[in-house]
Amino acid sequence: MAKFIIILRELVRDAASASYQLFKIMVPILILVKILQELDLIKYLAWPLEPVMGLLGLPAEMGLVWASAIINNIYTGMIVLAQLSGDAPLTAAQATIIGVLMLVAHGLPVEAAIADRSGARFLFQCCSRMVGAFVLAWLLHHIYAATGALDQPAVMLFQPAQTDAASLTDWGVGQLLNLASIACIIFVLMTLMRLLSAIGVIALMNRLLRPVLKLIGIGPKGSAITVIGLTMGLSYGGGLIINEARNGTLGREDIFYSLTFMGLCHSLIEDTLLIMLIGGHISGVLWGRLAFSLVAMAVIVQVVRRLPERFRSTVLWADHQPSA
Repeated sequence: MAKFIIILRELVRDAASASYQLFKIMVPILILVKILQELDLIKYLAWPLEPVMGLLGLPAEMGLVWASAIINNIYTGMIVLAQLSGDAPLTAAQATIIGVLMLVAHGLPVEAAIADRSGARFLFQCCSRMVGAFVLAWLLHHIYAATGALDQPAVMLFQPAQTDAASLTDWGVGQLLNLASIACIIFVLMTLMRLLSAIGVIALMNRLLRPVLKLIGIGPKGSAITVIGLTMGLSYGGGLIINEARNGTLGREDIFYSLTFMGLCHSLIEDTLLIMLIGGHISGVLWGRLAFSLVAMAVIVQVVRRLPERFRSTVLWADHQPSA
């Protein structure tokens, strides 16, 4: 019983700390979005992205959702989505499409910086994730449109506050409830990750994915770290790669392939569950993302191996080892 209480305290402390860091970003964005809504300025911000969103079968204002996730993280994208989707609910297909955009390309300033510090070029990592996100979303849009799949309304477990609230007080209370629900979600996800690790699910995923990684050019030294990134997140995998690169354990190509693959597809459990909370379907946010990333990496590996060494060293990876 004492051990259980200790574990529970650790989970509560970690969830509270993570929530606090997220809310420092989210609260200003909540206020900004509300101001933009009150001044009817959202449509002007959405105009530059309207052609892109239109190609993906999404409302133009979803561009603001994706942009928020790109600059910050998936949680921020979710909070903006909650603000914008109340008057025009998305279909399950649309929720899946905006979900994969956020899954593949989010937190780029931080995560691409991790890749850059490991030895993979910042600009290429950003571009590969942006392009990869768009291509995957475009493919899913056409698949769902052609088959008529997921045309029912999305079931959003993370509900937005009412946009027609009688006063700013009502709006503020609604936002506090949303933030409280996010804190609860973070706690549940941390608990679930701890449980899956304890019962061996994470280890099983490691064993299943490692042979697949070898087929797309990621060697045995890089595969173990890549699997950690796939299951736990890019920060975990990237951090380990930085350490291995400093020690000279991993070569430049292994670092580049591992980080590029992790950029397209990481945190398969936690991030997938988050997007499912906004109505995303597992067919796209998990299986589609994983299959696309494997195919994309197989193509990238074949192309990169045919490029001149000077180009690879200039555009794809650095010649030097990461500094301490």
